[in-house]
This record gives sequence, C-alpha cells and structure tokens, in this order.
Amino acid sequence: MSISAKDIKTLRERTGAGFMDCKKALEDSNGDFDKAVEFLRKKGLAQAAKRADREASEGVLELYNHGDGRVGVMVEINCETDFVARSEKFRKFAHEIALQIAALAPRWVSEDEIPAEVLEKEREIARERAIQEGKPEKVIDRIVEGRVDKFKDQFVLLRQAYIRDDKITIQEYLHENIASIGENIIIRRFVRWAVGETSQA
Repeated sequence: MSISAKDIKTLRERTGAGFMDCKKALEDSNGDFDKAVEFLRKKGLAQAAKRADREASEGVLELYNHGDGRVGVMVEINCETDFVARSEKFRKFAHEIALQIAALAPRWVSEDEIPAEVLEKEREIARERAIQEGKPEKVIDRIVEGRVDKFKDQFVLLRQAYIRDDKITIQEYLHENIASIGENIIIRRFVRWAVGETSQA
C-alpha cells in the first residue's frame, strides 16, 4: 500500500523516529498507526539497550520554574557528545523531563535509588491496610507487592507515565529519544523545590 508523506510526518512528530524508519513502520503495519508506533517503540528499546554501555559525560543542566516561581527544578541529563548536548532535540528532551519532575514530583530517578528502609516501611503500611480491610491471609503478600509497585510508579521518575502521553513511561520516552538521537542518554539526577516545603519533604 502507498504511505502518504503526511502520515510519515505525523508519525515522526509523535515518535521522534527518522523518516525511513517511520515509512518502514507504516508499510510493515499496513498503515495502522498504533501498530507502527508499537513497532518503533520496540525498535527504540532494542537500540537503547545496545547503547546503554556507552559513556555519557556531556549534557546539560536544565533549569525550570513553574507556577510563577512556586516550583523549581534542576535536572542533569547526560549524552555522549557536546554536539548532541547542544542540539534542539536533546534540549527539548531535557526540558520535557524538567516539566515532568515539576508536575509529578518524583523522589528518585530509578527504583534502585529507593532506600531499603523506605520500601520496608511501605510494605508495613500496605500489610497493615490489607489486614484492616479484612483481606484473606493467602492474598496479603500479593496485595502488598501490588501497592509497593504503585508507590514506585508514583515516585520513581523512570516508572511514571509521561505527562504528554500516559500510554508510555518516562523510561520508554527516554528509549525513544536514545533511538532517534543516536546516543546513549542518562537522566543523572535532579532536585525539585516547592515554596514552603521543609527540608524533610
């Protein structure tokens, strides 16, 4: 079937993938837009995995303030070369991550960073709740793990749903950008401040 330039352009805008990749994805999926997006996401994951070991020591510190200065974010995003660090696409990605942090207030970049005692406390709270709700003993462990997973989805940046497209996580959005930019990209660290917050918040 023939694929129109307009369809290719729409797919490129949505996924950030290259022209030929979008054309092939649409051809392989017989023009089915959702299948084409899925095809490109899978390809992005594969390409991101190949690049994961490459050193990323260039990048930017993206600063963002929101709500007339009531919320401020600083995030460090790394890539492999200074050329990419200065590119519009990379800067846009860094800005989107700062927006995400401002909007959804994650506490950690990845789940590996969550202190063991925090997870233990969440498990205790979830277990206590399940018991109070009268759940059967045999399903309590499964309920506890489900609630801990929800906690991670809420507070781990890479597990959060992307604010502009809740069908994908920030991890998937990162992989899409690694695939389309062609370099390893790492969300290194961030800080988020809100007016009136205490240092324990």
